[in-house]
Amino acid sequence: MIDNQQPISEFKSKSGVKRVFAACSYSVQGFKAAWRGEHAFRQELALVVVATVVALSLSITALEKLMLIGVFVLVLIVELLNSAIEAVVDRVSLEHNPLSKNAKDFGSAAVMLTLTLASATWAVIVLPLLVR
Repeated sequence: MIDNQQPISEFKSKSGVKRVFAACSYSVQGFKAAWRGEHAFRQELALVVVATVVALSLSITALEKLMLIGVFVLVLIVELLNSAIEAVVDRVSLEHNPLSKNAKDFGSAAVMLTLTLASATWAVIVLPLLVR
């Protein structure tokens, strides 16, 4: 440690353009790991692909298209964060513990709220098109 600061991590040693390329590489590795190991991520990604095709084919404003696609991208983001929480909890201990359960349940609840938001957004934008 340097002057009561946080310890310096060996993973924080890159700077400048090297850091950008390293960050992109880590992100690709994260996407690959999520694809391989997270069934929910694969399902939600398939949903994003279908939703994107549908949203782009609708006669709505560009902002509405962005909202329809964006809420499902948000679902993917929250799912990745939920998977990260689950991985850390499992890394710490595989023993049953109420705090571990809470952490996993909170992540799951966040995914559910995001899916609810996505559904509501689609209902508000798409349902009026169907009743015309």
